[in-house]
Amino acid sequence: MKLVTYEVDRRRDIGVVSRDEMWVFPLKAFGMEYTEMLEVVKGLSRSERDLLEHASGLDPDSSNIVGAAMMKEVTLLAPILTPDQDIICLGLNYMEHAEESARYKKETFDGERNYAVYFSKRVNEAVAPYGEIVSHSDIVDSLDYEAELAVIIGKDAKDVPAENAADYIFGYTIINDVSARNIQTAHKQWYFGKSLDGFTPMGPCILTSNSISYPPELSIQSKVNGELRQDSNTRHMIFPIDHIISELSKGMTLKAGTIISTGTPKGVGMGFDPPRFLTAGDEVECIIEEIGSIKNRVI
Repeated sequence: MKLVTYEVDRRRDIGVVSRDEMWVFPLKAFGMEYTEMLEVVKGLSRSERDLLEHASGLDPDSSNIVGAAMMKEVTLLAPILTPDQDIICLGLNYMEHAEESARYKKETFDGERNYAVYFSKRVNEAVAPYGEIVSHSDIVDSLDYEAELAVIIGKDAKDVPAENAADYIFGYTIINDVSARNIQTAHKQWYFGKSLDGFTPMGPCILTSNSISYPPELSIQSKVNGELRQDSNTRHMIFPIDHIISELSKGMTLKAGTIISTGTPKGVGMGFDPPRFLTAGDEVECIIEEIGSIKNRVI
């Protein structure tokens, strides 16, 4: 099941996508008075989920669903526009990306990753799945892209055993972890260079966790101006989702609504020789199997 935040007729709403992906049905049509996606993530009951699963298979013409809109008539927004907290990110969580990163920084890479690298990403407002990436060309000369699978926590997680991690996942979405490499290098940490306004395209939906098998083994790709750059599978993560949720929850409570971006595979701009960074006018598409794609133009 896919849930979306969208606008239609100058009205913002939360909806479920029909199985044929031709329609969006507002949750309010089924008696659910949620006003934003985080409320859904934190409060959706099992019976409500079952109802929406059923509703996604309805024919809007014969079912008289109030407020049903055709997908081609709506504007999709980032499913979670303003996260409660900074996004938790993993760095270098695919081995070949760790290698290309070390090569770019002219560092020695021994092929070993004993501990996960965690950092955070400030998101004042996530960019719509077909919105624009601001280049910040006054301070950024090496703008880069990173296609990532993001995990959305559905209930407070504390001291979670790895084998129970799946029970705490509400769903998945796509994030482009846009990055300013020169700022990362200058400040010798990643927070500022990952957190500029407009650096978090997200969407196009939240795919609920019960929609796919666990752990997710999904094709993950990115394209720049139609050229395939990244092409891997989420099964190649060094530290899988079980590990991430279990390790983090040993030391801190992962509150419902927490977003964890699980890292990117090889093929980012800095991995090429010479590097192939983004410039104004470039269009970046991030694609993850089952979830869909987001496509954003640099301005």
